[in-house]
Amino acid sequence: MSENLTKAQLRNIVLKRLEKNTKQQRERKSRLIEKKLLKQEEFTKSKRIMFYLAFDGEVKTENMIDKARGLGKEIYVPLCDTERKTLIPCLLEKDSMLEAGPYNTLEPKKKMKFSSKKLDLVVVPALAFDEKGNRLGRGRGYYDRFLKHISSRTNSIGLAFDFQILPSIPVDSGDLPVDKVLFA
Repeated sequence: MSENLTKAQLRNIVLKRLEKNTKQQRERKSRLIEKKLLKQEEFTKSKRIMFYLAFDGEVKTENMIDKARGLGKEIYVPLCDTERKTLIPCLLEKDSMLEAGPYNTLEPKKKMKFSSKKLDLVVVPALAFDEKGNRLGRGRGYYDRFLKHISSRTNSIGLAFDFQILPSIPVDSGDLPVDKVLFA
């Protein structure tokens, strides 16, 4: 399917699939993905994890965040820096109040920024992934620019629903793959 399609065409196809995915399907598959994540060595050994806060039909991360926090892990979420067109890790405390950030993503009201070089694991969203870990984002390049600046020892894991896994994704010079993709 993805062999001769542009990124824009692939985005439209996957966005339609996300819209058709019911809340019950999303929650059931998110729980299956959560079980896989909690068993990953990259997760169990990590102390400082950056999750995304799901929106627009993405794999839900709230339960994953709660479980990770219960295991004593520090949780960070991305702040969208529109000036530098990148993401900045921000501490997410248990009682953090959230507000809408750029592009309607949620972020903590209290901005406690953290160095991306000190993260152990980054959990990455995408509209689609392929088997090599290449990702199709929303077209703004924020995660690609962010992943370029994390430590070489920091792992990255993408989360997706099974219909978001494509045979291949067109890759540009600025695109960065994730180390592993978990899906259900």
